[in-house]
Amino acid sequence: MSRPLAALMLLVCTMLWGFAFVAQKSAMDSMGPLTFAGVRYLLGGLLVLPLALWERRRRPTPLSSTHWALIIAMSLVFFIGSWLQQTGLATTTATNAGFLTGLYVFFVPLLGFLIFRSRPHPIIFAGVPLALVGIYYLNGGGLDSFNGGDGLIVISAVFWAMHVILLGHIARATGLPIFVSAVSFLFAGAVALGLAFVIETPTLEGIGAGWLEIAYAGILSTAVAFTFQAIGQQYVPPANAAIILSAESLFAAIGGALLLGDRLPPIGYAGAALIFAAIVAVEAIPPLWSRRQAHMAKTTN
Repeated sequence: MSRPLAALMLLVCTMLWGFAFVAQKSAMDSMGPLTFAGVRYLLGGLLVLPLALWERRRRPTPLSSTHWALIIAMSLVFFIGSWLQQTGLATTTATNAGFLTGLYVFFVPLLGFLIFRSRPHPIIFAGVPLALVGIYYLNGGGLDSFNGGDGLIVISAVFWAMHVILLGHIARATGLPIFVSAVSFLFAGAVALGLAFVIETPTLEGIGAGWLEIAYAGILSTAVAFTFQAIGQQYVPPANAAIILSAESLFAAIGGALLLGDRLPPIGYAGAALIFAAIVAVEAIPPLWSRRQAHMAKTTN
């Protein structure tokens, strides 16, 4: 797969995830965060499972114990990030949630270096602050109403950053992006629903009342978007992928404005432009620079 196509798949992810904040917020009216996450991820996992098993049959190479340990670690990180984000959405806006989740654009290069000693392309050091400023402006240039829910989502951003790093590494190491995604969905769904019966009081009535939100989050935001992420991240470095995925905050703001009455402030449009500029920069400049270096090397020989 070409890198531009992989980047396009990641952009589709951001759109589906951004609009999902509206569904996630609305679902809290009829069920708890663990119940919603459990049903959502089990639905997504079951939908992806046939494709995952087909992929596994096509690549019958055995997975090592190291591979499985990384898959379980990634699935656990995925669950914790989801739980924290969904719990935070109960007391904050969809727009704020999208903005604060986007902070993982800062954590990905930092954690990538600490965990795998991977050094990103120098353009990342310009793209990250550009995207962060864009996300900040997208929220109106302030966090006057910062509350406990916002704090939970900031913490979740650390786990989402770890998920981006681990998913990219595991997808490339195994060549099984869809299989790995299905395992993480089913793991997170089973753990979330199991805890829901201990901490919350799930009811069929509550789940039925939020069927539309569950359908969107389970089918589009989970089965489609996270699978696209796993495929796309095989061809895009984690730090670059994080900046592309930061556009999620833009779609969260648009969805919140259209469906929940959240309003994008005038300065928010400048933020959207900065995010777009950061995405274009991290995807366009490295190949252009490589071509220039190759051309210079040829002319000097």
